[in-house]
Amino acid sequence: MFVLARLVRCRSHPVRSITRAVTPLNPALIPRTFSTSRDVAHPSTESSELFEYTSGRWIYNEAVRLAERRRVFNVPELKRLAAESVNQGVNDVARFEKLAEGGFNRTFLVTMNDGFQFIARVPYPITEPKYFVVASEVATLDFLRLHGLPVPKVFGYSATTENAAGTEYIFLEYIHGRDLSDLWFDLSEDACSTIIKNIVDLEARLFRLQFPASGSLYYTTDLQSKTDRPPVLIEDPPSNGRFSIGPDTTLRLWFGKRRELQVDRGPYMTAEAAMTAGAKKELAYLAKFGKALQPLQPIYRELYNYQEASHLDHIKNLENYLCVAPHLVPENIKFLCKPTIRHPDLQPSNILVSNDLKITGLIDWQHCSILPLFLQCGFPDSIQNYGDEVSESLETPRLPDDFDSLNDSNQSEQLEILRRRHIHYFYAWHSATLNSIHGIALDHDLSILKRKIFSHASEPWEGDNVSLKADLIYLAQNWGKLSSPSSGTSAGVCPLEYPPDEASACLDLNAEQLESDEELQIFRNYVGVGPDGWVPSDRYHGSKERELKLKELALEAAKSEEDRVKISENWIFNDFNEEIYR
Repeated sequence: MFVLARLVRCRSHPVRSITRAVTPLNPALIPRTFSTSRDVAHPSTESSELFEYTSGRWIYNEAVRLAERRRVFNVPELKRLAAESVNQGVNDVARFEKLAEGGFNRTFLVTMNDGFQFIARVPYPITEPKYFVVASEVATLDFLRLHGLPVPKVFGYSATTENAAGTEYIFLEYIHGRDLSDLWFDLSEDACSTIIKNIVDLEARLFRLQFPASGSLYYTTDLQSKTDRPPVLIEDPPSNGRFSIGPDTTLRLWFGKRRELQVDRGPYMTAEAAMTAGAKKELAYLAKFGKALQPLQPIYRELYNYQEASHLDHIKNLENYLCVAPHLVPENIKFLCKPTIRHPDLQPSNILVSNDLKITGLIDWQHCSILPLFLQCGFPDSIQNYGDEVSESLETPRLPDDFDSLNDSNQSEQLEILRRRHIHYFYAWHSATLNSIHGIALDHDLSILKRKIFSHASEPWEGDNVSLKADLIYLAQNWGKLSSPSSGTSAGVCPLEYPPDEASACLDLNAEQLESDEELQIFRNYVGVGPDGWVPSDRYHGSKERELKLKELALEAAKSEEDRVKISENWIFNDFNEEIYR
């Protein structure tokens, strides 16, 4: 394992534990992980600033991140197009200012002379696949509004740069409401239950929508291919034929050079096709572009003795996955294979609420996919609390009996633990009562493993030959569960067999990687950055100071000069070449 991670566990060294040295005892004092999905920008109307990212900074690879987000367009023409989308003229535009900057788009607030406000959104150069992402999100929003979901109305869009503004764009309704992320950490128990109930209620409405295939949703006229576009039937007859299923816009299918591949990205007419497309895409990528790589995460590299991992090993893992994938489809429980739509990033910053916690808007539907229910089910990342025994047992969360005797720091820690347990518990409870098919999908045998193995097989390979293989080994060890009635499958004989020594070594290595993930999060929390090193601009210098202090501690604690060199070369917050992983 990476030297720094080993030092965290060291108890004999004078620096007893970097984790202890850098982690505040009170979780409330740990800087929260930041998301770039909807970062608020300072109002700006200068053309140059309209093109640049100004909502935050990165403590590593900052030049790359800024270049990815620089988007030049014709400002006067975009203002004109925006005004015309709401039946007004360019002279009616009072203000055009940057509102927010996310991971894939820059959002502008357009204010008209009569006070009417709406949104203009422009994708970054890195957003892929641009045409499909824009076209699909527009159709998805329209379709959901037809079914009464609280999503923004679309006034106009262009899925190509072939317009006077020279950029793709979407003009959207400006939904009023309070960003749930402003309230998320301070909700009372009753308020927490209320908002989770409202979220689950909306999800239940999404789960009831009917689709003929998996993929992503489009206007039929936006699909360039005249074949393989299953129509979506709805109750409003004039709209029948307006919507169709087309290619899946999930980012991992298009990341980097993968967008050049001629592979099947949908629509998927069967659950098996949806389950295997990602792995087949990655096999095609590795066959054309694959080469040995060190793991993308520097903290993993000591596990591999700082050697490159062979892409050929991952190819073998993917081939093994394709052997077992047909056995994982719950064909005997038909509704688990039902194509189902979900919000692609259901985090608090994408939820707008009223003062009484009613949901007034669900925003940011780009990269939205429709997949079989058994692959779509699961707790949203912002809600799940896996790894906590109380949450996993679904016991009613309570404060410890000795809470009143704890000091302020420990009380704050217990209150944060209780908050996370309540969110998980309420989601499970309300899903069981308001969205029963989701509850059943969550409970069917090996549900979590199926989703995890599907994800690991579909993700871009970044030098990790352990995660997918560990999933496959665990699946082989638990193959008998696929024959139970609740699994919905008829598994037969397991096609995979791993020698005990090989299986044990892989599972041990996987456990070390998971431990490294936890330690990396501790370091990110201490420094105050998100997964890609993002930090609000006003906290940048403080984060850099903590990062340098952390590195200093690691170098001081190194046992040899060789260790110091390895730490320095593989520092977790170093700039590095990302192109080799694309």
